[in-house]
Amino acid sequence: MIETFLNMDPVTIATFLMAGIVLNLTPGADVVFATASGISGGWRFGVAAAFGIALGAVVHITLAAVGISAALMALPWAYDAIRYLGAAYLLYLAVKSWRAPPETGNTQGAKGARQAIRRGFLTNLMNPKVALFVLAFLPQFTALEAGPVWHQILILGGLFTVTVFFITAAYGAAAGIAGTALRGASGLMNKISAIVFGGLAAKLVMD
Repeated sequence: MIETFLNMDPVTIATFLMAGIVLNLTPGADVVFATASGISGGWRFGVAAAFGIALGAVVHITLAAVGISAALMALPWAYDAIRYLGAAYLLYLAVKSWRAPPETGNTQGAKGARQAIRRGFLTNLMNPKVALFVLAFLPQFTALEAGPVWHQILILGGLFTVTVFFITAAYGAAAGIAGTALRGASGLMNKISAIVFGGLAAKLVMD
């Protein structure tokens, strides 16, 4: 793996990192999820959600490296099944946030952080568009002469995951700080989070 990394073109790696940073800075489903988590539970929840999202990305990258994602995407029914499961989970989060009492959204305990990680992980894992993105984006920056392609995908995927975490965590933390400042309106924050989660579910189904 180290030998493959040393054989990879530094310019290609730098270009990949810049492209990845730009893509991560563009608000998408993961950013919206981390932001909603930060609003509902504070900056720690936003960062925890980002960590879960990064873990989900690791799974997608690993699957892409071994070719499982490619096989999965070749089966339309499997793609739809994962898409609808992801939408159902987001809808569940929307209902739960909508019904949550005001103080729930501001809980800062470890149990809440673990829940944020799990929710971020499942939300990212059950979004088949992430798998499609990994399959379409990463191979463009690989070269046969640099070494095994799956080595390169893991290396590039690892770098991409780092940018995913830090950028998404920044969004979540910023939203969490703003949410903490508005702690007196935590009930409203829960409703906003519910609307965001519901919108993500609808978008996942319609796309």
